[in-house]
Amino acid sequence: MARSLEYEKFVCVDCETTGLDTQKDLVIEVAVATFTFGQVIEEYESLVDPKCEIPQSSIEIHHIAQEMVEGQPLIQEVLPHVLKMIGRDIIIGHGVQYDIDILTAEAKRHNIPCTISNNQVIDTLRLARLYGNSPSNALERLGIHFNVESEGHHRAMNDVRVNIEVFKHLSNKFRNIAAIFKALSKPILLKKMPLGKHKGRPFRDIPVQYLRWAANKDFDQDLLFSIRSEINKRKQGNLFEQSSNPFADLDI
Repeated sequence: MARSLEYEKFVCVDCETTGLDTQKDLVIEVAVATFTFGQVIEEYESLVDPKCEIPQSSIEIHHIAQEMVEGQPLIQEVLPHVLKMIGRDIIIGHGVQYDIDILTAEAKRHNIPCTISNNQVIDTLRLARLYGNSPSNALERLGIHFNVESEGHHRAMNDVRVNIEVFKHLSNKFRNIAAIFKALSKPILLKKMPLGKHKGRPFRDIPVQYLRWAANKDFDQDLLFSIRSEINKRKQGNLFEQSSNPFADLDI
């Protein structure tokens, strides 16, 4: 019989970076915490000097200015401890594949052994989509939805602490870890477009030309599933209309 969630050990990780390209951009802050449902076991956070200029567009998001990272530890000094803390535990995070990928890229860049891509992962963004009762699936908004205290969004340790509490709320309906993995093993059908120029619009209201374009982009599995489901739904609707209209194929 699978163990109850309260007996499982997890690790939550969050990175702030110079940008969104996991192969080219660099970590400027990292936070990690190991925890159970009953307690936080260990926390670690550090600013990181990337030895390059931080783009203003990134500073506007996380508010980590150039002077804040100058003289801070280098990633090769910080990463071994971060990876040791993560170990083989189940990794929790919001859109956490990004954090895993950029830490893996940093490790490869500095020849540091890294196996975290083999860990089991629970993305709280996907859990939030499954939950479906928050006005927004952004971590900040989920924290507000669940009345989680926050000390400043888009700073790594604050996001880790909020993420842990959000994860606990989102996991309430599951009996054990196996139930969570089973629920997340299938694509989740989204109700609204989460990004782009049609952000916030129900899929049924988005022009089909845009949906066809988006269906071939490198989006996550839930978004692609939702886009393609809407396209198929419309195809079936058109077929129904044609079958019920004897003049549908006539050029009049």
